[in-house]
Amino acid sequence: MTTKKLGFGMMRLPLTDASDAGSIDIELTKKMVDTFIERGFTYFDTAWMYCDHKSEDAVKEVLTSRYPRDAYTLATKLHSGYLTCKEDRDKIFNEQLRKTGVDFFDYYLIHDVREEPYRKYEELDCFNWILDKKKKGLVKKIGFSFHSTSDLLDRVLTEHPEFDFVQLQLNYLDWDNDGVQSRKCYETAVAHNKPVIVMEPVKGGTLAKLPSAADALLKAYNPNASAPSWAIRFVASLDNVFMILSGMSNMEQLLDNTSLMSAPQPLNNDEHAIIDRVVKIINSRSSIPCTGCSYCTGGCPSNIPIPKHFSLYNAEKQESKDKDWTPHGEYYYDLSETYGKAEDCIACGQCEDMCPQGLPIIDLLKTVSEYFANSDRV
Repeated sequence: MTTKKLGFGMMRLPLTDASDAGSIDIELTKKMVDTFIERGFTYFDTAWMYCDHKSEDAVKEVLTSRYPRDAYTLATKLHSGYLTCKEDRDKIFNEQLRKTGVDFFDYYLIHDVREEPYRKYEELDCFNWILDKKKKGLVKKIGFSFHSTSDLLDRVLTEHPEFDFVQLQLNYLDWDNDGVQSRKCYETAVAHNKPVIVMEPVKGGTLAKLPSAADALLKAYNPNASAPSWAIRFVASLDNVFMILSGMSNMEQLLDNTSLMSAPQPLNNDEHAIIDRVVKIINSRSSIPCTGCSYCTGGCPSNIPIPKHFSLYNAEKQESKDKDWTPHGEYYYDLSETYGKAEDCIACGQCEDMCPQGLPIIDLLKTVSEYFANSDRV
């Protein structure tokens, strides 16, 4: 089976009740699945907790009970938040097989590898466990999804070269973000010769709803191209990417994405330059105008990575307001494994003395600290 690079993310499925994440519109989802397969796409991605734990059940209803096993490839995941002991691994895995109605998974991921979950996965021997599933034919390819720094990614891939692929948050807005480190993580995966699955290519819809000035730039160059199509082509242009996940919640999104990815065209130099300008427009609306020079960090008694915290705060404020969850809080707290948190600032003032932008860093760190401590989206 030849696999096209677009995957159907079963996390943002159409709903009959927008306030109920589990109220999946099964009939509409069936039509979307049918169209997806008719257009030659085969990759479906679900997980234990998606759609209020009902996504895997929906997969059986809309896909696996309606199509032969060789008509699709299916991925799902094991999340550390649902593990309390080693027995939970098989309990969840076997239930996933039952819920989805398959005898094996084409792709299986250790989900959301960061510092704390990584320790838990190690303690519960999840890496040997999933390798054993592969040896038994219950899983064809093994990988992990990742939300942390490139240094940790390098360590995980060095300690566990057995993985076949890695799933990363990649999009043009996060590409050079000092907190998310999309580019650095991608380059780390390339250095380890690991193919990449892309998640959040449109940043959960954020890159579908651009500032008017940014949207005008895209429309001036190509009036017929949607804003999301630019974001997807950006990641599709990366050599080491073999799959791009898109959480499609209506037929319009599916038709747009499948039309684009039936014969994706790499971005040319002019288009890359336009995207650079779009990023500048979005970043100019950032709440903290930090340039990331890092003059402020040298000698910080609390070892606070000030630009990284600011970049995560800015990335969070750029997100679409209708999203229930974003990953930036996880990045923020993951940094505390190595560095100080924003609330660790002792207000010594040396960072402000060094800042060429003259930023009130002490007060801004308080803002960042209060936001990530109180936000219900992290």
